Amino acid sequence: MYAIIKTGGKQYRVEEGSILDVELMDGEVGQTIDFENVIAVKKEDKLEVGQPYLDGATVQGKVLDHGKGKKIIVFKFKAKKNYRRKQGHRQPYTRVLIEKIEV
Repeated sequence: MYAIIKTGGKQYRVEEGSILDVELMDGEVGQTIDFENVIAVKKEDKLEVGQPYLDGATVQGKVLDHGKGKKIIVFKFKAKKNYRRKQGHRQPYTRVLIEKIEV
């Protein structure tokens, strides 16, 4: 059984026991989070799809930790104008363990 959820402007395919990194969310380490925006759930051979979300379906997750992703370099450059700007960025994330999918 798996579900497709939407959080942080992105969609994720999750199964019970899977670990995923989502956009930074409020919540202490060890706290349970409910994802209400469930787009679809596949149980055995049956696929249920919401319009846009399934009513009454939730996915429970547990916050494992918070962190920052790999650094990316943002470099701006204009030819022949002596304009160069270098900036780094590390996207914050929340690591979540999916515990239960309820339909």
